Amino acid sequence: MKKRRRQEIDPDEILIDAANVAEFDTDQFEGRIERPLSRRSFVVAGGVFVLGALLLLLRAGDLQIVHGTAYAKQARENQLEQKVIFADRGMIEDRAGRRLAWNDRLPAQAGAGVADDLSAYQAGFASRVYAASRGIGHVLGYVKPPAKDSSGFYYRDSYVGVDGAEKAFDGLLRGENGLTLAETDARGTLVSSSAVRPPQAGAKLTLSIDAKVSEGLYDSLATHARDARAVGAAGIIMNVRTGELLALTSYPEYSPQALLGGDRATINAYNADKRLPFLNRATDGLYAPGSIVKPLIAAAAIAEGVIDEYKQILSTGKLVVPNPYNPDQPTVFKDWRVNGWTDARRAIAVSSDVYFYQVGGGFEDQPGLGIARIDSYLKMFGFGSDAGLQGFSEAGGTIPTPEWKAATFPDDPAWRLGNTYHTAIGQYGVQVTPLQAVRMTAAIANGGTLLTPSLTASSSPRGTTLSIDAHALQVSREGMRLGVTSGIATAINFSFVHVAAKTGTAQVGMRNESQNAWMVGFWPYENPRYAYAVVLEKMPAGVQIGGSVVMSDFFTFMEANAPEYLQGL
Repeated sequence: MKKRRRQEIDPDEILIDAANVAEFDTDQFEGRIERPLSRRSFVVAGGVFVLGALLLLLRAGDLQIVHGTAYAKQARENQLEQKVIFADRGMIEDRAGRRLAWNDRLPAQAGAGVADDLSAYQAGFASRVYAASRGIGHVLGYVKPPAKDSSGFYYRDSYVGVDGAEKAFDGLLRGENGLTLAETDARGTLVSSSAVRPPQAGAKLTLSIDAKVSEGLYDSLATHARDARAVGAAGIIMNVRTGELLALTSYPEYSPQALLGGDRATINAYNADKRLPFLNRATDGLYAPGSIVKPLIAAAAIAEGVIDEYKQILSTGKLVVPNPYNPDQPTVFKDWRVNGWTDARRAIAVSSDVYFYQVGGGFEDQPGLGIARIDSYLKMFGFGSDAGLQGFSEAGGTIPTPEWKAATFPDDPAWRLGNTYHTAIGQYGVQVTPLQAVRMTAAIANGGTLLTPSLTASSSPRGTTLSIDAHALQVSREGMRLGVTSGIATAINFSFVHVAAKTGTAQVGMRNESQNAWMVGFWPYENPRYAYAVVLEKMPAGVQIGGSVVMSDFFTFMEANAPEYLQGL
């Protein structure tokens, strides 16, 4: 506001053009003398600016502080998002085309708070459904469904096979998920979507098993296991030319549907069951085989020239081995009954222990195979190693040898003659699986090919041709047939199918208080097509229920319900 020293006065400050005074446009400020803005003008303008700034600050606080979290969430949701299009899992069928596992895709529904595992259709993927047929639980196995965390993120975006065929063939069944690009607004409304990659459904799997045959075998096993107070049971039927499994069943079994659905009461009952329903006894149960190894031991003894097929050995009900250190206390090895004079065929038919003691370990002038050759032949026919069923079998079992005994019983490492005797009749420390037993039986039936078992049809079966005399195996087959026609397996002597078989009873327990009851065999005898092995596990000693009655009921079932499988190739 300092006074300025004026140098001069402009004319327009003092002179007015009177000639056009009347023509001045006052609205355009013509004819007016300029003057500076007042202090009030500046105050008003500043006040307006401050008010605007305050309003902006208040709005920013509302957006960022008061409602910042909500608006940030809306902003994140108002964007493009990649979403999985779930692929349908492949269907599983049996060899006759019966559905065993399939998908039930229901319309997707909106909503939250629905259990992921139990309401699959609401999560956008098809629910898995299993057939209610008995006897196929362990074959099928089960899956874990897709699942997401609390934020909605899928940490498992497909079904995953956990057991059985669902696990063994998971890569084939799983398929490949697709991908879609979806745009949603802040209110969660779908604006647009487009498929980036379509889903590829899993392939259909056709198993070699027949569900109806499996159910018949399972029912027979379950009935007689309960009657015999057995802990469990298992049964397998194998094609002796291809290795395909027609039936593979284990009792007790579990329900795949209950495990998939998360039925807590059922699962708790399974876990509390001392019979171990989760154990697949057919592939991973280990049992002393007993006399079912006798056809193999006989064939080995004949092939090795240890005994002639016609030479007879007398069984008086026991074998007495002299004790050179104490003649008054000989060692006695009992036969299960007095069997009289038996040659190779008859010894198999009546299951003479004394005959196999002598051809296994030797006695007086009769040489024996010895434990080394017994071990070799048992291994040759698949005992002591994984049977090779893809995704299933892992149990190897045990063949007792001097080395095994020294490692297992360091306090008593010496191998004795009695150990060889008992190994020759399938006891002592011998442990095999039913799957190994059926492979051995199939190799005897087909003339010496040890097949790799398969749950799918195969035009090129895998197997190993064994180095064993074909005639020796023929003698064993004849002995097994004799056991059905006039031996200890006459319960399955039918006119509608000719079966060759061998039973076995193995004592188990510290005081032999329990027993395993076996039967192996093949049919038709004249042109073998199928081999089988069944076992009742750990029943009380002395119970007169065994594999014969199981297979008697089964063959009767087959005649009525599946006679096509009783014919030759």
